[in-house]
Amino acid sequence: MIWARQNRSLRRLRPRNLRCKHNAKAADIQMNAKIDFDARTAKMVEAMYLTPDVVGQRVAILAALRLMPGEHLVDIGVGPGLLAEDASRMVGEEGRVVGIDVSDAMITMARTRCAALPQAEFFIADAAKLELPDARFDAAVSTQVYEYVEEIAVALKELYRVIKPGGRAIILDTDWDSIVWHASDPALMRRVLGCWDAHLADPHLPATLSSKLRRAGFQVQRVEIVPMMSVGYQPHSYAAGIMRGILSFVRNNGADHSLSSDEIQSWYDDQLRLAEKGDFFFSLNRYLFVVNK
Repeated sequence: MIWARQNRSLRRLRPRNLRCKHNAKAADIQMNAKIDFDARTAKMVEAMYLTPDVVGQRVAILAALRLMPGEHLVDIGVGPGLLAEDASRMVGEEGRVVGIDVSDAMITMARTRCAALPQAEFFIADAAKLELPDARFDAAVSTQVYEYVEEIAVALKELYRVIKPGGRAIILDTDWDSIVWHASDPALMRRVLGCWDAHLADPHLPATLSSKLRRAGFQVQRVEIVPMMSVGYQPHSYAAGIMRGILSFVRNNGADHSLSSDEIQSWYDDQLRLAEKGDFFFSLNRYLFVVNK
């Protein structure tokens, strides 16, 4: 009965005064457009961000940020606003949290979540063109954003520009080379993940991010590993959520990578069988960079 429920779960698949013009066009956003972060995708992302794995990640990020009452924070790639909500409570009404995202759906979700927090503000902007004042923020945070950004050097310079001298930033991104994901057909798993890599500007960014940050002017204080791991299938986990996301993406883009519909379904069915047998295993590393200006 437990595995039957789990199987059903698996098969469901501003300008510089901080005001926003709300006229961003997809063509102006320097991010990979192969995943459309619409309302449906935003809800899927929110569900994944509420899993224990990602809640733990959020706790680690907030601990590294060390926010104090009255501080100003910019959250680049604010998503559904979960971290921004926590941060807003930490800085209090004397502080400020400005969240930006390229997705209207994400911004709407973040505004709704933080509606009772007047210190929180959200608007559409591109990581490579923040349209925020120079040296305005005590701290910045960016979670799972820069691996999507084509103009990474420009985006990191923008990050440097908006932080006050002596300010700090926390950046977290995934290196998909770090994945260990058990499969009966490892070759097919590699092909599926190769297709998935195509939705990112740099699926292996953490390996070179330290040097990129230094070139932008930052001092890299430390780098920490934030693992996403499932030993045995757990329906409410990052692994379950990302498996559904990969399935959707590969179904839409697999033909460009010589993956047939039958192969894609075979990959997915194999994971279901491994889950039923208790042999599901997934591990992926995210990397948290603590930097100062």
